[in-house]
Amino acid sequence: MGLARLAGLVALAIAVVVGLVFWVGSCQGQSRHDEYASYMEDVRPIAQSSAATGTAFVNALGSPNLTVSDLQAKLGQWSRQQQQAYDTALRLRPPGPLQAAHQQVLTTLQLRAIGFAALANALARAGSKSNADVAASLAKQAQLLTASDLVWSNLFHVPAAETLKRLGVTGVIAPASQSITNPEVISAYSLGQAYKRINSTSGGGGTTSGVSGSALVKTEAVSAGATKTLSTSTPTTVDVSANLMFKVTLQNSGTIQSVKVPVTLRVVVSGKSVVTKTEEVASIAPQHQVTVSFANLNLPPSAFGASASVHVNIAKVPGEKELGNNSQTYPVFFSLSSSG
Repeated sequence: MGLARLAGLVALAIAVVVGLVFWVGSCQGQSRHDEYASYMEDVRPIAQSSAATGTAFVNALGSPNLTVSDLQAKLGQWSRQQQQAYDTALRLRPPGPLQAAHQQVLTTLQLRAIGFAALANALARAGSKSNADVAASLAKQAQLLTASDLVWSNLFHVPAAETLKRLGVTGVIAPASQSITNPEVISAYSLGQAYKRINSTSGGGGTTSGVSGSALVKTEAVSAGATKTLSTSTPTTVDVSANLMFKVTLQNSGTIQSVKVPVTLRVVVSGKSVVTKTEEVASIAPQHQVTVSFANLNLPPSAFGASASVHVNIAKVPGEKELGNNSQTYPVFFSLSSSG
């Protein structure tokens, strides 16, 4: 009887110890999770506000009344904001395994602060330089912004995500921070076109010399790997699959850069619009073409077996006078694709 009681007490003690081990391990895991989650939540607003300055820069390049002095002032402001973000990030205390990755957060913010300041200096030194020389200088400095995106992605985001996975920390995501989403916008050619337009704008909101214009080149239906060019005269049978999209190609038919050009696609069935989508083209250089895609169309059942058409319209850009080639209507028949 005594041995049985002793064996029971020993078993109970072992169970208590095992329970304590699991409880301590659980607490440690929760503590680790909270530590990493807290750090990433501190980094997230820095990442978002820092990337937003790049978006603001690209948007400013498309502003119709922007002057060189206005842009210089904005660049100086964005540089100071990046420096302030750097100071904030410098005060953070990352978990030990993320120390090296955190240094790349600081490097990213430094590159952006230097990049915006260098762009402002390039504008200040433009003087009587040729448009090509100014464009080349601006593009060179703008590469610092592209470099900052690469540093954040490859030296912070990827290593941080790998560290979280290796340590088994789930539910915590390292934030992204991309300041320039379309590198073409900061190419020498695009910046040259933007500078030419901005430099010719008066402080009172004057006009830009040159001809503005857009032209609709073609509209294509892409479904299940097949592409069909729509016709304005003959109905086109459009096979509808889950990945159906329409691709609209337009051209800058003018002599100056066009920016923020809205393109609208409407699907009309029996006289009623069933789908309306608008995409904005950030910029188009003179005589260049660009293609925009319209996906996730969610056509209703009424679109099948009925009279339908696709309408495409390119919005008027400032100063544009010829609008006859901005829109087209394409008759279509929607048919369910056998490939799904």
